Amino acid sequence: MKDSLIILGFFAAGIAAGLGSWTPDWLCTEKAPLYALYALILLVAVVIGADPRLADIVGLIRPSVLLVPVFAALGTLAGSLLYAWLFGQPGLADTLAIGSGFGYYSLSSVLIGQLSGRDAGVVALLSNISREIFTLLCTPLLVRWFGKLAPVMSGGATAMDTTLPVIAKFSGREMTVIAVISGLVLTLATPVLISMIYRFL
Repeated sequence: MKDSLIILGFFAAGIAAGLGSWTPDWLCTEKAPLYALYALILLVAVVIGADPRLADIVGLIRPSVLLVPVFAALGTLAGSLLYAWLFGQPGLADTLAIGSGFGYYSLSSVLIGQLSGRDAGVVALLSNISREIFTLLCTPLLVRWFGKLAPVMSGGATAMDTTLPVIAKFSGREMTVIAVISGLVLTLATPVLISMIYRFL
């Protein structure tokens, strides 16, 4: 849990810094974390590219890798259906749409807010941010209890960017290519699924 606590500590420090009036304005813009994310992805890619096993890892990629995002999506939607059946709120369409964000909170919250209303959009934002934070904090335990693919599934769309560094660290570099493919597929699927859900339900 040491690494998870370090991540949680930095997250808490960031919130405290954002609440404080001493934080520089340039650090509070939307582009600052985006540039930091770009730099983080670059560093992960450099480490992957420097791995002498890279060719062997890429050579292991098969069409069956696409089953990873498929089962991640099916598991998420099954959980959403169960939640809707147990609690009934915020409704079947909203619950499935929120689940279909797959951690992609910036897009899903806007889409759901436009298609269903502000309240559902806020719930989508909080739900999908929680999925990302859960993956960042719990990846060591997920790998230990459920295997190397578990954080890829848990991360959903974020497996290709924000949660990729922790996946690479705890699941191994051989999982990074699978994580990127899975995250990309789920990212592309998010707006399609949300639109279809509100169209047909």
